Amino acid sequence: MQQSKEQRVHNVFEKISDNYDKMNSVISFQQHIKWRKDTMRRMNVQPGSKALDVCCGTADWTIALAEAVGPTGKVTGLDFSQNMLNVGIEKVKDLGLEQVTLIHGNAMELPFPDNSFDYVTIGFGLRNVPDYLQVLKEIHRVLKPGGIAVCLETSQPTLIGYKQLYYFYFRFIMPLFGKLLAKSYREYSWLHESARDFPGMRELAKLFEKAGFNEVKYKPYSGGAAAVHIGKKI
Repeated sequence: MQQSKEQRVHNVFEKISDNYDKMNSVISFQQHIKWRKDTMRRMNVQPGSKALDVCCGTADWTIALAEAVGPTGKVTGLDFSQNMLNVGIEKVKDLGLEQVTLIHGNAMELPFPDNSFDYVTIGFGLRNVPDYLQVLKEIHRVLKPGGIAVCLETSQPTLIGYKQLYYFYFRFIMPLFGKLLAKSYREYSWLHESARDFPGMRELAKLFEKAGFNEVKYKPYSGGAAAVHIGKKI
Protein backbone atom coordinates (compact mmCIF):
# COMPACT_ATOMS: atom_id res chain seq x y z
CA MET A 1 0.00 0.00 0.00
CA GLN A 2 1.39 3.38 -0.99
CA GLN A 3 1.88 5.88 1.80
CA SER A 4 0.26 9.28 1.49
CA LYS A 5 2.59 12.27 1.16
CA GLU A 6 1.65 13.26 4.72
CA GLN A 7 2.57 9.85 6.19
CA ARG A 8 5.78 9.70 4.23
CA VAL A 9 6.91 13.19 5.27
CA HIS A 10 6.01 12.44 8.88
CA ASN A 11 8.12 9.26 8.84
CA VAL A 12 11.05 11.10 7.25
CA PHE A 13 11.18 13.84 9.88
CA GLU A 14 10.56 11.51 12.81
CA LYS A 15 13.62 9.55 11.65
CA ILE A 16 16.04 12.36 10.84
CA SER A 17 15.23 14.72 13.74
CA ASP A 18 18.45 14.06 15.70
CA ASN A 19 20.68 14.90 12.74
CA TYR A 20 18.49 17.49 11.08
CA ASP A 21 20.34 20.64 12.22
CA LYS A 22 23.75 19.26 11.33
CA MET A 23 22.52 18.05 7.94
CA ASN A 24 20.78 21.34 7.17
CA SER A 25 24.06 23.20 7.52
CA VAL A 26 25.94 20.65 5.39
CA ILE A 27 23.28 20.52 2.65
CA SER A 28 22.94 24.29 2.24
CA PHE A 29 26.64 25.04 2.92
CA GLN A 30 25.44 27.18 5.88
CA GLN A 31 23.56 29.40 3.41
CA HIS A 32 20.16 28.88 5.09
CA ILE A 33 21.37 30.99 8.04
CA LYS A 34 22.18 33.93 5.70
CA TRP A 35 18.88 33.56 3.86
CA ARG A 36 16.93 33.64 7.13
CA LYS A 37 18.87 36.68 8.40
CA ASP A 38 18.08 38.61 5.24
CA THR A 39 14.43 37.53 5.45
CA MET A 40 14.19 38.70 9.07
CA ARG A 41 15.66 42.06 8.04
CA ARG A 42 12.95 42.43 5.39
CA MET A 43 10.23 41.43 7.85
CA ASN A 44 11.24 44.12 10.36
CA VAL A 45 9.53 42.28 13.24
CA GLN A 46 8.24 44.67 15.89
CA PRO A 47 8.84 44.05 19.62
CA GLY A 48 5.72 42.87 21.46
CA SER A 49 4.22 41.22 18.34
CA LYS A 50 2.56 37.81 18.06
CA ALA A 51 4.15 35.42 15.57
CA LEU A 52 3.50 31.88 14.39
CA ASP A 53 6.17 29.65 12.83
CA VAL A 54 4.43 26.89 10.83
CA CYS A 55 6.34 23.64 10.17
CA CYS A 56 8.84 24.95 12.71
CA GLY A 57 10.89 21.75 12.86
CA THR A 58 13.68 22.12 15.41
CA ALA A 59 12.60 25.72 16.08
CA ASP A 60 15.52 27.76 14.68
CA TRP A 61 13.28 30.33 13.01
CA THR A 62 10.92 30.26 16.01
CA ILE A 63 13.88 31.25 18.22
CA ALA A 64 14.94 34.05 15.83
CA LEU A 65 11.36 35.38 15.93
CA ALA A 66 11.31 35.15 19.75
CA GLU A 67 14.47 37.24 19.97
CA ALA A 68 12.88 39.82 17.62
CA VAL A 69 9.51 40.11 19.45
CA GLY A 70 11.30 40.21 22.82
CA PRO A 71 9.93 39.24 26.23
CA THR A 72 6.69 41.21 25.70
CA GLY A 73 5.89 39.34 22.48
CA LYS A 74 4.63 35.80 21.89
CA VAL A 75 5.83 33.19 19.42
CA THR A 76 4.19 29.85 18.69
CA GLY A 77 5.99 27.12 16.76
CA LEU A 78 3.90 24.33 15.22
CA ASP A 79 5.08 21.07 13.68
CA PHE A 80 3.59 17.64 13.11
CA SER A 81 6.77 15.73 13.94
CA GLN A 82 7.02 15.34 17.70
CA ASN A 83 10.65 14.21 17.41
CA MET A 84 11.60 17.44 15.61
CA LEU A 85 9.68 19.46 18.23
CA ASN A 86 11.50 17.65 21.04
CA VAL A 87 14.83 18.95 19.68
CA GLY A 88 13.32 22.45 19.53
CA ILE A 89 11.91 22.21 23.07
CA GLU A 90 15.42 21.53 24.42
CA LYS A 91 16.86 24.53 22.54
CA VAL A 92 14.12 26.87 23.79
CA LYS A 93 14.61 25.60 27.35
CA ASP A 94 18.39 26.13 27.16
CA LEU A 95 17.87 29.71 25.97
CA GLY A 96 15.20 30.42 28.61
CA LEU A 97 12.77 31.88 26.07
CA GLU A 98 9.53 32.03 28.01
CA GLN A 99 7.69 33.80 25.19
CA VAL A 100 7.85 30.63 23.05
CA THR A 101 5.26 27.84 22.92
CA LEU A 102 5.91 24.79 20.75
CA ILE A 103 2.91 22.69 19.80
CA HIS A 104 2.18 19.53 17.88
CA GLY A 105 -0.23 20.25 15.04
CA ASN A 106 -1.00 20.14 11.34
CA ALA A 107 -0.31 23.03 8.92
CA MET A 108 -3.35 21.97 6.86
CA GLU A 109 -5.67 22.80 9.79
CA LEU A 110 -4.08 25.39 12.06
CA PRO A 111 -5.56 25.16 15.58
CA PHE A 112 -5.94 28.93 16.02
CA PRO A 113 -8.80 31.42 15.65
CA ASP A 114 -8.97 33.81 12.69
CA ASN A 115 -6.93 37.02 12.91
CA SER A 116 -4.56 35.81 15.66
CA PHE A 117 -1.02 36.73 14.53
CA ASP A 118 0.98 39.72 13.26
CA TYR A 119 3.48 37.48 11.43
CA VAL A 120 3.27 33.91 10.15
CA THR A 121 6.39 32.21 8.80
CA ILE A 122 6.98 28.87 7.13
CA GLY A 123 10.61 27.89 6.46
CA PHE A 124 11.48 24.90 4.26
CA GLY A 125 8.16 23.31 5.18
CA LEU A 126 5.68 24.28 2.48
CA ARG A 127 7.13 21.81 -0.02
CA ASN A 128 6.41 18.99 2.44
CA VAL A 129 2.66 19.57 2.84
CA PRO A 130 0.00 17.71 0.80
CA ASP A 131 -1.69 20.89 -0.47
CA TYR A 132 0.33 24.13 -0.78
CA LEU A 133 -2.73 26.32 -1.40
CA GLN A 134 -4.68 24.95 1.56
CA VAL A 135 -1.76 25.77 3.91
CA LEU A 136 -1.42 29.29 2.47
CA LYS A 137 -5.18 29.83 2.97
CA GLU A 138 -4.85 28.67 6.58
CA ILE A 139 -1.92 31.05 7.12
CA HIS A 140 -4.01 33.87 5.62
CA ARG A 141 -6.93 33.00 7.90
CA VAL A 142 -4.93 33.15 11.17
CA LEU A 143 -3.11 36.38 10.24
CA LYS A 144 -4.48 39.68 11.54
CA PRO A 145 -5.40 42.26 8.89
CA GLY A 146 -2.19 44.16 8.15
CA GLY A 147 -0.12 41.10 9.08
CA ILE A 148 2.44 39.45 6.82
CA ALA A 149 3.10 35.88 5.76
CA VAL A 150 6.64 34.85 4.90
CA CYS A 151 7.72 31.67 3.14
CA LEU A 152 11.42 30.79 2.82
CA GLU A 153 11.80 27.72 0.66
CA THR A 154 13.84 25.90 -1.94
CA SER A 155 13.00 27.13 -5.43
CA GLN A 156 13.69 26.35 -9.07
CA PRO A 157 16.87 27.91 -10.50
CA THR A 158 16.40 29.14 -14.08
CA LEU A 159 20.01 29.69 -15.18
CA ILE A 160 21.05 27.05 -17.73
CA GLY A 161 23.90 24.92 -16.36
CA TYR A 162 23.34 26.01 -12.77
CA LYS A 163 19.83 24.53 -12.92
CA GLN A 164 21.21 21.12 -14.02
CA LEU A 165 23.92 21.26 -11.36
CA TYR A 166 21.33 22.05 -8.69
CA TYR A 167 19.16 19.06 -9.63
CA PHE A 168 22.18 16.78 -9.82
CA TYR A 169 23.22 17.90 -6.33
CA PHE A 170 19.75 17.36 -4.87
CA ARG A 171 19.29 14.01 -6.57
CA PHE A 172 22.67 12.36 -6.05
CA ILE A 173 24.96 14.25 -3.67
CA MET A 174 22.50 15.22 -0.94
CA PRO A 175 21.19 11.69 -0.27
CA LEU A 176 24.83 10.59 -0.10
CA PHE A 177 25.47 13.16 2.65
CA GLY A 178 22.37 11.77 4.35
CA LYS A 179 23.78 8.27 4.18
CA LEU A 180 27.25 9.24 5.44
CA LEU A 181 26.24 11.68 8.16
CA ALA A 182 22.79 10.60 9.25
CA LYS A 183 22.48 7.00 8.02
CA SER A 184 19.34 8.13 6.18
CA TYR A 185 19.77 7.72 2.42
CA ARG A 186 16.06 7.10 1.74
CA GLU A 187 14.91 10.03 3.83
CA TYR A 188 17.22 12.48 2.09
CA SER A 189 16.16 11.12 -1.32
CA TRP A 190 12.66 12.27 -0.36
CA LEU A 191 13.94 15.84 0.10
CA HIS A 192 15.11 15.77 -3.54
CA GLU A 193 11.63 14.76 -4.71
CA SER A 194 9.88 17.43 -2.66
CA ALA A 195 12.26 20.15 -3.94
CA ARG A 196 11.96 18.98 -7.57
CA ASP A 197 8.15 19.12 -7.55
CA PHE A 198 7.85 22.47 -5.78
CA PRO A 199 6.57 25.49 -7.79
CA GLY A 200 8.99 28.09 -9.10
CA MET A 201 8.98 31.67 -7.77
CA ARG A 202 6.31 33.10 -10.09
CA GLU A 203 3.98 30.14 -9.61
CA LEU A 204 4.31 30.37 -5.83
CA ALA A 205 3.61 34.13 -5.94
CA LYS A 206 0.40 33.31 -7.86
CA LEU A 207 -0.57 30.78 -5.18
CA PHE A 208 -0.06 33.48 -2.53
CA GLU A 209 -2.45 35.73 -4.46
CA LYS A 210 -4.95 32.90 -4.89
CA ALA A 211 -4.87 32.36 -1.11
CA GLY A 212 -5.91 36.01 -0.62
CA PHE A 213 -2.59 37.82 -0.11
CA ASN A 214 -1.83 41.29 -1.48
CA GLU A 215 1.44 43.07 -2.28
CA VAL A 216 3.18 39.71 -2.86
CA LYS A 217 6.93 40.12 -3.30
CA TYR A 218 9.67 37.55 -3.74
CA LYS A 219 13.43 37.45 -3.86
CA PRO A 220 15.72 34.60 -5.02
CA TYR A 221 18.74 33.50 -3.00
CA SER A 222 21.85 31.74 -4.32
CA GLY A 223 20.77 31.89 -7.96
CA GLY A 224 17.26 30.65 -7.23
CA ALA A 225 18.27 27.63 -5.13
CA ALA A 226 15.95 29.21 -2.54
CA ALA A 227 13.54 32.14 -2.44
CA VAL A 228 11.58 34.20 0.04
CA HIS A 229 7.94 35.18 -0.63
CA ILE A 230 6.22 37.84 1.43
CA GLY A 231 2.48 38.54 1.26
CA LYS A 232 0.25 40.95 3.19
CA LYS A 233 -3.26 40.39 4.51
CA ILE A 234 -5.39 43.47 3.98
